[in-house]
Amino acid sequence: MIPQINKHEIIFPHANNANENGIVAWGGNLVPSRLIKAYQNGIFPWYAKADPILWWSPNPRLIMELDDFKLSRSLKKSLKKFEYKFDTNFTKVIRRCGSKERNNQNETWIQEEIIEAYVTLHGMGVAHSIESYQNNTLVGGLYGVVVGRVFCGESMFADVNDASKAAYYLLVKHLKEWGYDFIDCQVPTEHLKSLGAKEVTREYFLNRLEKVNMDNIEHFWEVDKSLLNK
Repeated sequence: MIPQINKHEIIFPHANNANENGIVAWGGNLVPSRLIKAYQNGIFPWYAKADPILWWSPNPRLIMELDDFKLSRSLKKSLKKFEYKFDTNFTKVIRRCGSKERNNQNETWIQEEIIEAYVTLHGMGVAHSIESYQNNTLVGGLYGVVVGRVFCGESMFADVNDASKAAYYLLVKHLKEWGYDFIDCQVPTEHLKSLGAKEVTREYFLNRLEKVNMDNIEHFWEVDKSLLNK
């Protein structure tokens, strides 16, 4: 039986107690303190509009080691097609991620209460966006949440070929410069695997997260503009 979260307590069952599908608990709300606590413990919300809030910690987990990103020749050429910005259009990025049509997905999980919650985290400096532009028009990007030395990727979109991949590459490059450990890609996908992400066990992921998620990164978004053009 999946445990229900008390709205008045910021407590989660241990992620290792997730059921066979990866669900840890249900219920609660999306207040900032609960969301931050969830990510610190390897848990994230993911649910359809008609469902209660579901809290997940899948097994296996997908992570990106920062040295493992696969920069193909075609993507390397595409990098020059875009201009890049960080945290300039967070709300528009998350809304575009939510409205983007995806294969085998009839409706988005990025609904209004999710958008409002993550925009609040962005205002707190906890959630961030990486954006690709052409002629000053946003054409791709991604967003995620920071806990310690881990970037927890949430979603990405591309209106132009390679726009999200290019933003992802810029993110990896900056995270390496800033001393981050890895990117949490959450659920295994062939797309992210093609970029170098790998599957690990939940136990391995949680042990790794525990070692790094309380570390302070003081200069996370002091973006080195010279890196944007390399």
